[in-house]
Amino acid sequence: MKRYQALADDIAASIRDGLLRPGQRLPSVRRTSTARGVSPATVFQAYYLLEARGLVRSRARSGYYVSSAPPALPPEPDAASQPDGESRPVDVSELVFEVLESAMARDVVPLGSAFPSPQLFPLRKLGRAMASAAVHLDPWSTVDELTPGKVALRRQIALRYRIDGLQVGADAIVITNGALEALNLCVTALTQPGDAVLVESPCFYATLQSLERHGLRAIEVPTHPRDGIDLDAMDAAIGRHRPKACWLMTNFQNPLGSAMPDEKKRALVERLTRHGVPLIEDDVYGELYFGERRPTPAKAYDRDGLVMHCASFSKTLAPGYRIGWVAPGRYLREVARAKLTATLSTCVPAQLALADYLAQGGYDRHLRRLRTALLAQQGQYLEAVARHFPEGTRVTRPAGGYFLWIELPEGADALRVYRQAADMGISIAPGPMFSVRRGFGHCLRLNCGHPLDERVEAALATLGRLAAASAGIA
Repeated sequence: MKRYQALADDIAASIRDGLLRPGQRLPSVRRTSTARGVSPATVFQAYYLLEARGLVRSRARSGYYVSSAPPALPPEPDAASQPDGESRPVDVSELVFEVLESAMARDVVPLGSAFPSPQLFPLRKLGRAMASAAVHLDPWSTVDELTPGKVALRRQIALRYRIDGLQVGADAIVITNGALEALNLCVTALTQPGDAVLVESPCFYATLQSLERHGLRAIEVPTHPRDGIDLDAMDAAIGRHRPKACWLMTNFQNPLGSAMPDEKKRALVERLTRHGVPLIEDDVYGELYFGERRPTPAKAYDRDGLVMHCASFSKTLAPGYRIGWVAPGRYLREVARAKLTATLSTCVPAQLALADYLAQGGYDRHLRRLRTALLAQQGQYLEAVARHFPEGTRVTRPAGGYFLWIELPEGADALRVYRQAADMGISIAPGPMFSVRRGFGHCLRLNCGHPLDERVEAALATLGRLAAASAGIA
C-alpha cells in the first residue's frame, strides 16, 4: 500500500471512530506533513483520496473539512446490454457531428467532451521539450524513419511495454497521428467494404464512424458495465457472421468504463485465436487506473500475433500533439503500408519531444498526479449526480478513466435532454450516439475529467431537472 493510501485510511478510521467530527477542519497540509513525517505531496494525495470517498470536502482558501453524511450514491447499472446480434450497416456520423459541434465553444460546460481538462497536463514542460526538439533538429531526421516513426520514441514505448510484462520491440511499433489513426490503419489492413466487424454495445462513437467510413457492417455484442463483452455471445456472433475483426476497449471502456478481468482477457484472446479473428485492442485509457497496478492489455496473452494493440498519449499527456502508436503483431507490414499511403509520417518534433520527456522519467510522476485528480473528481461527480438527478437514476463506478455512464429513469429521452442542455450551454453525450441501432435512448455519458467547480455543479443541477422532466418526475 502506498504512503498516501495508508495515511488516508488512518484519517478515515479517525472519522469513523468519531475522533474527527462532521464539520471539523483537518490539520493543514504542512502540519500533517511534519507530524506524520511524509511529504506535502503525500498529504495532498491522501486528502484528495478522502475527498473522492466523500469523507472530506475542500473549501477555497480554507482547507479540508470532515463531510456531513454524504448522500447515498445511485445504484450501478446491473445488466448487460441486449442487442439483437444482427450485422448492420453504420449510419451515425450526422448525430455524432451534431454532438461534437455543440461542445466546441470554450464557454460550453464540457460534460460531453472526450478529453479531460488540459489543465491536468504538463503542457509548459512539454512545450519546452518541443521547442528544444525543433531548435536542435537534425535536418535528415525530418525525412528518415518516416513511416515507422522515430526510433527514440519507439524505444521508449517498447520499454514501457517491457515494464508491463509485454515483449514488444521497437521494430514492432508504428507511430501514428493519435490512436484513432492507429485504429483506422488496423481496419484498413484487415477489411474490405462490405465486411463485418464485431463491436461492444454501447461502443465508442469514433469506432462506429470508422466502420461507416470504411463501408463496413457492425455486429453489436452484449456488454456488461463492469466486466465488458459477453464472450459466449461473441462466439455465437462469430459463428453466425464470420467477422473480419473484433474491435474492443478492454480497459475502462468508453462510454461504460468497464474493465475486463485478466482471466477474461486471456479467454477472449484464446477464443478469438481459435476462430482466427484478429483483435483490434483500443487501450487509450489503460494508464488511467485507480488501483495498485496498470491493468494488463489483452495483447499480453497473444501468442499468435492476432492482437493489434493501439494506444496514445492524447488522453494521458498531450492531447494536441496527436501522438499514438500500434503494435500490430503479424499485420505489421500491412499496417506500415497503410500508414505510408495514408499520412506517410507523424510530426517529427512532437515525436522527439515526447521521447525526451519519457527518457527524463517525468511521465510516471505525472500519471500518479493525474490519476489522483481523476479519482477525486469522479467521487465529486458521483455525489453531485446523487444530489441532483431524479430517483431511479443509475450510474457506473469505473475503476479508471474519466467517464460516467448514466441510466436515467424509465421514460427519459436522452436526446431531448441533450438538445435542451445544448441550448443552455451544456454539452453531454447522449446514449444513441454510441449505438448502430440508436439504442440507449434513456442513457448519457458524462465526462468527469474536468474539475467540479460552481459552474459545473450548476450544470449538473440543470441536467438533473431536465432528466426528471423528461421522465415525467415532479
